[in-house]
Amino acid sequence: MRWIGLICLGVFFVKAGWALEIRGIRYWNAPDHVRLVLDTSGPVKPSVFGLENPSRLVLDMRGVKLGAPLPKPDESTPLLRGVRSGRPKPGVLRLVLDLKSRVRPKIFTLSPNQHYGHRLVVDLYGANAKPDNVVKRTPKTLKLRDVVVAIDAGHGGEDPGAIGRRGTREKDVVLSIARKLAKLIDNTPGMRAVLIRKGDYYVPLRRRINLARKARADLFISIHADSFKNSHVSGAGVYVLSERGASSEAARWLAAQENASDLVGGVSLDDKDDVLAKVLLDLSQTATREHSQMLAREVLFELTRIGRIHHHGVQQAGFVVLKSPDIPSVLVETAFISNPQEERRLRSSKYQWYWAKAIHRGVRDYFRRHAPPGTLLASERRHTIIRGETLAKIARKYGISMQRLMLYNELNGTRIKAGQILKIPIGG
Repeated sequence: MRWIGLICLGVFFVKAGWALEIRGIRYWNAPDHVRLVLDTSGPVKPSVFGLENPSRLVLDMRGVKLGAPLPKPDESTPLLRGVRSGRPKPGVLRLVLDLKSRVRPKIFTLSPNQHYGHRLVVDLYGANAKPDNVVKRTPKTLKLRDVVVAIDAGHGGEDPGAIGRRGTREKDVVLSIARKLAKLIDNTPGMRAVLIRKGDYYVPLRRRINLARKARADLFISIHADSFKNSHVSGAGVYVLSERGASSEAARWLAAQENASDLVGGVSLDDKDDVLAKVLLDLSQTATREHSQMLAREVLFELTRIGRIHHHGVQQAGFVVLKSPDIPSVLVETAFISNPQEERRLRSSKYQWYWAKAIHRGVRDYFRRHAPPGTLLASERRHTIIRGETLAKIARKYGISMQRLMLYNELNGTRIKAGQILKIPIGG
């Protein structure tokens, strides 16, 4: 049985002698889909249809020749069993994707960039996969929960990001830093990390936001490594969403009915008139921007302690990954991969830990002041001082440092008095 018409992008006509060539084929495994990328000598638009018993996806391309070996997916690859080629009729190249089950494919072309030429992309999703814009919020419970930090490693898969002189790829180093940061957060009582990208595959920018929302993230941190034409430029930087970007994004969210549902703090916007919905979303975005600034300042302060800062203040830009209206979000540029000295540091596990620890301290200090209600961090312990106690003794009792105890309570010295109440930080 055929399932023709699943996707049809038309047929690209090429005159005889003007044959296009497939110069490379590679695939990437993501948690929810498999991406197949065809490097082509020009724009290719295939005719696509599906076959069943067994499940197959067929791509017919007129005027195209195959100039690259076909990939051989291993047994652990989801959905995709293998790739075959043939010539059903003169001048037509057929690629057959043998599938492990029915799929929901998404096929599109990409224009050349600084790293690749023309590409034809085939994304294979499971037949029962849900669209990205469907966000399910689980009901809140009275049980205290961990705060959730979504960590987004930039780029990935066929998008390497910036590349240094020694061939260091941004996608690799930021994923390594993200994994280290996730370990630090997971080892902090009351905190839990969610990696938006767990491996070497690409995640569309707006899907990164949706994944953070599905995880009910309290913060979103995107990690990158900057690049500039002047190789002498160096230093870290922290970005938040510009007000103009926030304003335009509010209009976009309101225009998308599927995104307006259950958007702001559990309040659905799709049954509100336009004026009220705009007011509610503006209030949410104002609070989100304020908390994004607070988080950015904490992270920037910690980054200044480990190295040079490119911008001494928090910067504003319209990065797509910062545009969630209800999750405080920052983008951290750890270093300039275009600078030879910083490229060398980015390749070093030791320096990657420095950046991860600095970001972790910034996140920890942010939550120390702004832990969301209903979380373990918000339900901090309190200690009432009795006669004869010292700060050192209290610190030992709770397994924390005296310096941390003083900082947490904003004490200028070690003098305390009976009856005074101290807040005890979770995690030391």
